[in-house]
This record gives sequence, structure tokens and C-alpha cells, in this order.
Amino acid sequence: MQHNKLGKWGLKVSRMGLGSYLTIGDRVSDRDARQIVRLAVDAGIDFFDTADQYNAGQSEEALGNILSEYPRSSFVLATKVYNPTGNDPNERGLSRKHVFEACHASLRRLKMDYIDLYQCHRPDPDVPVEETAAAMNDLIRQGKVLYWGVSEWGAEQIAEACDVCGRMGLYRPVSDQPRYSLLWREPEREVFPKCQAEGMGVLAYSPLAHGVLTGKYKPGEPIPAGTRAASEATNKVMMGRYYTEQNLERAEALGVIAKELGVTSAQLALAWIMARPAVSSVILGASRAEQLIDNLKAAKLQIPADAMQRIETLFPRE
Repeated sequence: MQHNKLGKWGLKVSRMGLGSYLTIGDRVSDRDARQIVRLAVDAGIDFFDTADQYNAGQSEEALGNILSEYPRSSFVLATKVYNPTGNDPNERGLSRKHVFEACHASLRRLKMDYIDLYQCHRPDPDVPVEETAAAMNDLIRQGKVLYWGVSEWGAEQIAEACDVCGRMGLYRPVSDQPRYSLLWREPEREVFPKCQAEGMGVLAYSPLAHGVLTGKYKPGEPIPAGTRAASEATNKVMMGRYYTEQNLERAEALGVIAKELGVTSAQLALAWIMARPAVSSVILGASRAEQLIDNLKAAKLQIPADAMQRIETLFPRE
């Protein structure tokens, strides 16, 4: 497994990471989750991503328990802060109070002494950037966080954070985690160039568009039973953002290209993301070992130029 620097910084992450949204500590049993993590580690993955909001903290607990079986220096653990963790008005957002308290709560759930990468899950318009940046700086100076980053921040918000940190002499954000796939290329317009200009890494999540790009959903056909799209508990984002006849048709066409190359649609979609110069790591989500085994094969896939051009034509940047 190839490793990439997180932007210009010294931290290196495997070019494929493993996330826990709707999987580890949630809809995947502890036994299966351990098997998935073991497969990931054996394949060279050492970057793991979670968040305090995922299943009300249970994803952090489950992932922390599993990772406790490995040397702490052998993996990079990322988690996030912003979303509500309770009903009180200060149990959400990016205020100094919530960032400080949420960090300590995450450390307790993870059973770790420090977090490698602490990410602002979303921007908070109610809190000055300098307040959040200073809180992150204090956590880094205390040794509870090694690096901080952001997730789903716009280019202007990233620029403001970097400018504030520069003026105040604070540790700068080192990464952004945007939604990114063949069906959502918006980050290429402004976020990728800004991250590259600021020396920040990009950690791409939702690379398969919640499964639409795997080819399991066919245009004009009923949604297969037992899939994410069939469950009202898991399909909200998918159905609202990706699940259209046009996208299903494009996913089917991607499958044709993949078949010609002797790979799966998922492998081709993942390899396309890993070919982006701005991307440090692509975050996988797996609810079964078989899914992860299939996805991992994308790490060795080099897309021929003609196939890359066909993909670009099929999925133009809007």
C-alpha cells in the first residue's frame, strides 16, 4: 500500500483509509468489524477515520477497542467535532468550550492518550475562526491532538483559517475532508486548488456515492432488497443526492469500461480518485469483508489514458 504525505506536512497516510460511518460500531457486528480492520491492516491501511457523532459515539468506542490490539504508533486515527453530542446549547459547534470537552470525551471513548488528526466536521458560522483555531492550538500544545483539519469547508473558509493561524502564530489546519466522487466533483473547482496552495492534504470521503457507483443499482429496475438504498435508516443522503435515473445510467456505463479493463466498477471509481494529485487518501466504507477485499484491489490499478478520457466524458465536472 502506497503512503502519501498529508499535504506538505510530515504525517503520512495510506492512500486508502478505512472509515466507520454507518459501519463499525453501528450496523456491523463487533466480530465482522474486527475482521474488516484486520483485512485493512494486512493490506497496509493505517489510516482510520471516525467521528463523535457516528452512532452517538459508539463508533469511536468500537474502533478504539479494536485498534487497542495494535501498537499506537502503527496507525493514524482521525475523529471529528461539531455535530450535537447532547441537548445543551454548548454541546455542539466549534466553540472553545465544545471543542475542548468533545476532545476529552472522544479520548475517553477511544481509550487513547491523543488523537492524530482532529477535524472540524463542518464550519460553524456562529463561532469566529480564531476561537476554534486557538482551541485546536491549545489541544496540540497539550499533546492531546497532533494535527487538526477540517471537513466540508469551502475554499474561502479554508483561506480564512490559514490566514488567521498565520497572523496569530497558531498551528495551521493540515487537511480537508470533502465529499468527492465521480458523481460529486465540486471540490475540484475551488477547494482542491486552495488546499494545494496552502499545503493541505485532501481526504476524500463517499468515493462510491453511497454505493451508486458500484453498479448494484440498475436503471429502470427495483431497488435490491437488503441494500443501503432500500433502507430508510441509511438512504437519506443517497436518495437525495445521487439516486437518479441519469446517474444509474452513467454508473452502468462505467461498468462497461470496468469490464473491458477486467475490474469492478467500484475499483475503477476508487482508482480514478487516487489518480487525483490533490488527494492524499480515499476513505473506504465497508460493511462486509468481501466489499473491502474488492475495493482494496483498486490500489494497484493504473487507468489507461483512453479509459480515463472516456470516464471524464461520462462524468464531466458540472
